[in-house]
Amino acid sequence: MSEITLEEFWAILHAPIEIKPIFYRLYYNDDGTLICYSMEELPHNYIEIDVATYSQRQSNVRVIDKKIIVINPASYVKKLTPGTTGTPCDPRNICIVVAEDQPHTKWSLKTNETS
Repeated sequence: MSEITLEEFWAILHAPIEIKPIFYRLYYNDDGTLICYSMEELPHNYIEIDVATYSQRQSNVRVIDKKIIVINPASYVKKLTPGTTGTPCDPRNICIVVAEDQPHTKWSLKTNETS
């Protein structure tokens, strides 16, 4: 290990410290749905936000035209729908979960937005 001189020590001590700017971002998908809030640089679409918005971290938001739009939670409607994926249930009674090898109808929860 090499020793430093007194002049080098004082030069290091008084050297300006590089301060990186602090930024707050909301990252979102192409359809405007929220991915995450972050202070890091990520490879997604983002908008710069203030510290108050960042600290709230609302999950019921969408980005439209580079602006945050809060979606009213009452505008979500959840509905069980039959399909090819989901929980296998008795074909006569949705309340009875059955094994995959028995006759069944698969049900999954679908979320719709209403305006």
